[in-house]
Amino acid sequence: MKNFIGFLLVIILMSSCSEYQKLLKSGDSQAMYKKAVEYYNNGDYTKASNLFDGIRMVFQGTSKAQSVAYYRAFCSYNQKDYEVAAELFKQFVSIYPESSYVEECLYMIGYCNFLASPKARLDQTVTEKAMESFQLYLSRYPNSSRKEQINEYMDEMRDKLSYKDYLSARNYYLREKYKSAVVSLENCLKDYPGSKYREEIMYMLFNSKYEMAVNSVEDKQYERYNAAKEEYYYFLDEYPESRYAKEMARKYEIINEFLKPYDVDEEE
Repeated sequence: MKNFIGFLLVIILMSSCSEYQKLLKSGDSQAMYKKAVEYYNNGDYTKASNLFDGIRMVFQGTSKAQSVAYYRAFCSYNQKDYEVAAELFKQFVSIYPESSYVEECLYMIGYCNFLASPKARLDQTVTEKAMESFQLYLSRYPNSSRKEQINEYMDEMRDKLSYKDYLSARNYYLREKYKSAVVSLENCLKDYPGSKYREEIMYMLFNSKYEMAVNSVEDKQYERYNAAKEEYYYFLDEYPESRYAKEMARKYEIINEFLKPYDVDEEE
């Protein structure tokens, strides 16, 4: 009985494949469209996509063109080919700006790029595209029911971008490239003021300026020690109970020892 059922399944599968191949070669665009929709509704997105690709030029300029473009984009999305899907949704919005599907497709551009966004250590061009698309969506549909979810996605992507910049700045710091570290760390604070890495960024920024002062040529030491001292005050104001406080306090004493003669001169 099991062998018989298996045999029937093979026959059905072969029949289905044969029907699909015949459709691809038939040139019957109406039959291909109908079967493509059927495949799509049954979750066979590969076959649906191939059939839609085969008829999209035939239906160009007709009432079905919009539907074909919509299905093609969702076929790519359902096959998890997110960057291709994002581009197809973008094309849809551009070609059919008055369509009733525009709001959904504009959202899907951002969502597909969000799903395609790579790990923080990799290039984040796709992440930036997702954020731009979501911002455009919210500017057009500020009262959308998707707003709260989009803001969660945006927060997640901001964390990823801030983490990437943090890693880059920390890399300079660990390699003792303090001048470059200062620039990168200051940019991190400017671009992502609410970063969850803020305490460590400010700690590394103080240390970088301190090391630049200690290892500086004589004529730049006064200016650089003052810069480190100022950074210490900024840090202490935000994180008075920090785990870095004792270490930084010791370095602050060294800074004050260096600056003491200058303070006396200024008083006189």
